[in-house]
Amino acid sequence: MLSAAFALAVIISGAAVPSATAARAADLARPAQRDTVVFAGGCFWGVQAVFQHVKGVMAATSGYAGGTVTHPSYEQVSTGRTGNAESVRVIFDPAQVSYATLLKVFFDVTHDPTQLNRQGPDVGTQYRSAVFYTSEAQRAATVQYIARLQQSGTVKGKIVTEVAALRGFYPAESYHQDYATLHPDEPYIRYNDLPKIEQLKERYPQLWNDRLASH
Repeated sequence: MLSAAFALAVIISGAAVPSATAARAADLARPAQRDTVVFAGGCFWGVQAVFQHVKGVMAATSGYAGGTVTHPSYEQVSTGRTGNAESVRVIFDPAQVSYATLLKVFFDVTHDPTQLNRQGPDVGTQYRSAVFYTSEAQRAATVQYIARLQQSGTVKGKIVTEVAALRGFYPAESYHQDYATLHPDEPYIRYNDLPKIEQLKERYPQLWNDRLASH
């Protein structure tokens, strides 16, 4: 037979423990966390398209970063004289997708980090590989990831990815946003970008999100 004291303790402790339903409701009510990083890996159309399909990514925006000219136009960046790279700002919920996972997608799916100042058919410093970090933790994690990836031998050649603090990000013109999604039949998109989207779906099915993140 339970003692009165023990029975009282059970009642008190039971009242203090929320049900699983209440716990789930609390999780849903909790505001999403936000963190930001900017990736550059060739033409921003394909990079944006990949990250828009990653679970936990809240927004992926094509734009320009890493240069000396503020608010540049696409025509200015295309000259290669602004210092800016075609980039994608990724806003994500770290409770749903870790920064390490985003690095894995960036280096394994979106581009070839061993190509210097080019990516596939696109040539110039505006197509360089770069990670523009927004915190010291991101910087350290990126440097460590690149070192491990280089030592692993899974990439052929030297990784040339620039790692630099984000000084400014300038969204690209509206016609560049969601470009790969809106123009899937263009030869450039079919050959260069759609395979990247398929690689994400095949290699990382647990990350795949059918619903497109905003820009």
